[in-house]
Order: sequence, then structure tokens, then C-alpha cells
Amino acid sequence: MGLAMSYLRVPPVLDGESDPGAVARLLFGPARRRAAAPAGCALDLGGAWQALHYLLTGDPWDGPQPEGDVVCGGRLLTEDGADELGLDVIYLDPGRVGPIAGYLAAAPFERVAGRFDLTAMKAAEVQDADAFDDGVLDRVLRPAHAALADFFARAAAEGQAVYKVMAER
Repeated sequence: MGLAMSYLRVPPVLDGESDPGAVARLLFGPARRRAAAPAGCALDLGGAWQALHYLLTGDPWDGPQPEGDVVCGGRLLTEDGADELGLDVIYLDPGRVGPIAGYLAAAPFERVAGRFDLTAMKAAEVQDADAFDDGVLDRVLRPAHAALADFFARAAAEGQAVYKVMAER
């Protein structure tokens, strides 16, 4: 088992609500509006999230902004899924989304792929690194990077906030 991460981009005010915690409850609470998200507004990285973060920052958890915000950064709206949502939700306001989009546009995959080092990733306990082979770089991580770049570019262009959800897979 492990953790999976998905993203949802939405307007900063949803149904008249601007408080990120309240919006998270609207999106991920019992009504689960996320299922009705328009095409292209959701992105699922599955278990590749931590390997991607490692490629972007060189660290499994930390990193400077804006590259550290792509996967692990943002405002945690839940404490270990302990509230009524039952999962962790991380919020990025539109002011943080724009710099992320700019960073991803300026950091093509070829630039960050140089950090791919299976030995170092295993030593850093990057999720699933023990199961990786050299093909994972092009098969999984390259398309995930491209999808993230497109996702954040669209969110920035539309002035949207981003909610990241981490849950057991």
C-alpha cells in the first residue's frame, strides 16, 4: 500500500464560499462534487507524486518555492485526515499557482530528469523506488511532469486555486 495524490483546480470562490476549508468540505465531503468536475480540472498522479517531487527538488519532502509547492507545498487543511473528510487536503491559493506554472514551464522534463538516481531515491525512501526500473522515467514520470505543467498552466491562466488530495491507494 502507499499514498496517492490527485489535484483539482477550481475558482477561488465556489458557490459563494471563499474559505478554503469550507470549499474543501464542499468538494470532498459527503456531497463529493469532485466527481462532477469539468474535464481537465482534475489530475491524478497516483503513486508517482513523491518521485516527481524528488525530481523537481532533489528531496523526498522539502524544497524551495515554487518547485517545492508543486507536490508537497501548500496549506494543509486537514490534520492527517482526522476531520470529517477522511483524507488529507492541501490548498494552494491562486497567488502560489502562478509561480508554480512559471517554474514548470521553465523546467522541462529533461532538466529535472537528471536527478533520477535509483540508489539515491531508495536511500531517501522515495515511495515505490524499490519497484522502479530505468523505464519508469519515460513511462511514468515524463508524462506525469507534462500533465502537471499543463494542469498548473491552465489553473494559472484561469486564476484558479488548486486542492491536492492525498489518500491511501
